[in-house]
Amino acid sequence: MTIPSGTSENQARSGRETIGRVVAVSGAQVTVGLSAAAPSDGGRPTVGKFLGIVSGGIVTVGMITEIAERPLRDQDPSCRSSAIMDLVGEIRVNTSGGAYFQRGMTEYPMIGEPAVLMNERELRLVYSSRSGRPCNVGQLQQDQAIPAQLDVEQLVNKHFAVLGTTGVGKSNGVALLLQQTLAERPDLRIFLIDPHNEYARCFGDKAQVLTPRNLRLPFWLFNFEETVDAFFGGRPGVEEEIEILQEAIPLAKAAYSQLKGGTADRGLMKKKDPRDVGYGVDTPVPYRIEDLITVIDERMGKLENRSRAASYNKLLQRIKTFRNHPRYGFMFENATVGGDTMGEVVSHLFRLPANGKPMTIMQLAGFPAEVIDSVVSVLSRMAFDFGLWSDGVSPLLFVCEEAHRYAPADKNTGFGPTKRALSRIAKEGRKYGVFLGLVTQRPAEIDQTILSQCSTLFVMRLSNDRDQALIRSAVSDAGASMLSFIPTLGTGEVFAFGAGVPLPTRMKFRELPPQLRPSSESGSSVRNAGTPADRDMIDSVIDRWRASTMSHKSGLDDDRIDLWDDFPRGREESPLYRAAPPLQPAVPAAPAPAPMAAAPVPPASAAPAYAPVPPQASAPTAPRPSILRKPLTGAPGPDNPAPLPSRFRT
Repeated sequence: MTIPSGTSENQARSGRETIGRVVAVSGAQVTVGLSAAAPSDGGRPTVGKFLGIVSGGIVTVGMITEIAERPLRDQDPSCRSSAIMDLVGEIRVNTSGGAYFQRGMTEYPMIGEPAVLMNERELRLVYSSRSGRPCNVGQLQQDQAIPAQLDVEQLVNKHFAVLGTTGVGKSNGVALLLQQTLAERPDLRIFLIDPHNEYARCFGDKAQVLTPRNLRLPFWLFNFEETVDAFFGGRPGVEEEIEILQEAIPLAKAAYSQLKGGTADRGLMKKKDPRDVGYGVDTPVPYRIEDLITVIDERMGKLENRSRAASYNKLLQRIKTFRNHPRYGFMFENATVGGDTMGEVVSHLFRLPANGKPMTIMQLAGFPAEVIDSVVSVLSRMAFDFGLWSDGVSPLLFVCEEAHRYAPADKNTGFGPTKRALSRIAKEGRKYGVFLGLVTQRPAEIDQTILSQCSTLFVMRLSNDRDQALIRSAVSDAGASMLSFIPTLGTGEVFAFGAGVPLPTRMKFRELPPQLRPSSESGSSVRNAGTPADRDMIDSVIDRWRASTMSHKSGLDDDRIDLWDDFPRGREESPLYRAAPPLQPAVPAAPAPAPMAAAPVPPASAAPAYAPVPPQASAPTAPRPSILRKPLTGAPGPDNPAPLPSRFRT
């Protein structure tokens, strides 16, 4: 290849074969005329590869983003095509003779200077982490032998987001990042919102798994907006009923406080003005739902409230229905037993102290859909408030899967308190040791203010034009043109931008061992499909279906039935079916008519037996009906955690 005059010295200094020369320079890009001859070492200057331009003692580093054929009138015989490269930094030599890489440009190359392919040693230098404890999460796309390293301190302390469409390995990447974070930051606690019950087995004995079966989140920890959202099933509340509830809740809190203290006459207390009781609707102190019902009932009976009796009555029925529903047992069962248990709840939720389990996984698939937004709002708000009032003594990483659901960009959708809680963590959490990790498949639907606070982005394949445009606007780095590769990324491949990586990086996440990969429990039956369904199985499913919506005040609560442990058995062995005694005639039966010719008896295998079994003399106590999916075997395990005992002891 012909090298322009003045560059032979640079070529000799580089000691490597040049593949082209600089033909144009701009503020952020350099155009290189590529040689027509193929490099002898077999390397190819293709899109995504790094080139180095040798300028004296400096090597200017850039990534190829575009290759085009040069018009014949503009080229010499040695340069048949051109490559446009985005400049990312420089490799320099320090005073002690060691080489180092720095971001940004201090000196631009000149026209005619030689370009070379980066070798393995130079790539390792470029991608080496500046932190004392580099974290390896995969391999570079440039060279599979070079590890992709992250700075965990920068990754966590400045928030991060993992973005990618369904099926591109997003959950595997999240699990890998969190595992490395646990290893590098033993002082950090992690709280993961898991909407699809995927991550229970990914962290072994380092994580506690919370489900409707073992979670206790007392209703009195909900603020007023969260309480209204729960009572009204996620729908807009009725204005008159909201006003009544706003007046009654402080009185119920004061009633419980005075009852526990054994001081004043409750009758006199209830005549006080709500503004004089000392509690607000958002004060996180215990109160009994029975006291709330009593306050509303007494106010309904007053003469001045007769015109609003219908609103009072509707609100009472709404609260009673909500309280009695078995699916909300995690809010109401033993909610005020032990008095003010807020310290125990906070300690249990956020692992204080960790006791060898610094991580909490909140599985949401078993919760009623209408209260999930309220539950996430309570958890994220409590995480921030604890960091605020503790001055950040216990750092916490709050990771939210399906973040576009809880912090939507559209102001008319989603639940406002959840969005505000996540926004507070994103904007102010770093001051108080509360950090945020967002995971979503639709970045265009997330509130842009929250997403913009994430200093490190892991972008996987995105096919939607709006999502791609949003990422381009969010990345202010010189490597933003690399985002044009996003639609063609393979499974597990990711572009990493921001504070957590040395420079914009195209890499592939490391594959986790099969036993540590995320796996949705809610889809286990689909994956195991193929077993023929018989009538016994169908009847057991119907029993479970009905039990999930039956009130535990109907008498079944005394027997504490757990239908999930009976799923493999037939209907005649189901405890729900055994709980119903056989019907007895109310009056003596009339004499039987003369027998007719006996019909042929079908074989025993023709149909299942449906004769009810008489109740046993004594039945063992079992948990109440639960709608949480778990494996067909009742034995505890990684995918079926045993319920915690009362009072949240671990």
